[in-house]
Amino acid sequence: MPLEEYRRKRDFGATPEPAPSDVVERSGRFTVQRHRATALHYDFRLEIGGVLVSWAIPKGPTLDPGERRLAMRTEDHPIEYLPFEGVIPAREYGAGDVIVWDWGVFEPESGHPDPSTGLRKGEIKFALHGERLRGRYTIVRTDSDQGRERWLLIKKRDEAAADGWDAEDHPTSVKTGRTNDEVRDRVEPHFNAEPPRP
Repeated sequence: MPLEEYRRKRDFGATPEPAPSDVVERSGRFTVQRHRATALHYDFRLEIGGVLVSWAIPKGPTLDPGERRLAMRTEDHPIEYLPFEGVIPAREYGAGDVIVWDWGVFEPESGHPDPSTGLRKGEIKFALHGERLRGRYTIVRTDSDQGRERWLLIKKRDEAAADGWDAEDHPTSVKTGRTNDEVRDRVEPHFNAEPPRP
């Protein structure tokens, strides 16, 4: 069953995270969520085959082509998770506060396998068209560690590249303008942006 691991890890009566609906095969959007859980990380998610294929990036994605970012594969998430922003309660899986740090669409690089094939083979090449992340990227599997796949997210040198660019210099949500602290403290959104359309 698609998203079985996602369902198994969550009590939807206790967490505000969305329960998955039926999987519809499509691709094209992405989201990045800044997640303060046990440790701060950024959840990078690509819409592939009707689910959000997900990686946890400890240092966050970057526009700096001189940096390679470790990306640990996590369980697929439902499409409904794309705009999720809120507080996951204590004692629930992933407890902590979450903001939508970036979102947009991604475009597979021409001449390379489609994203589903690339995922199986361990290399996906694409361009991001987000509020913060733009330009060409590759995400490539390097190995597995105790059943968890290690990948690297690599920014390619192009017109969107910016040496020294750090995700932590941009701490607000593209959905509501809030910081993680404001989400934790349940401050009202400064605005309500619509998620990207498929």
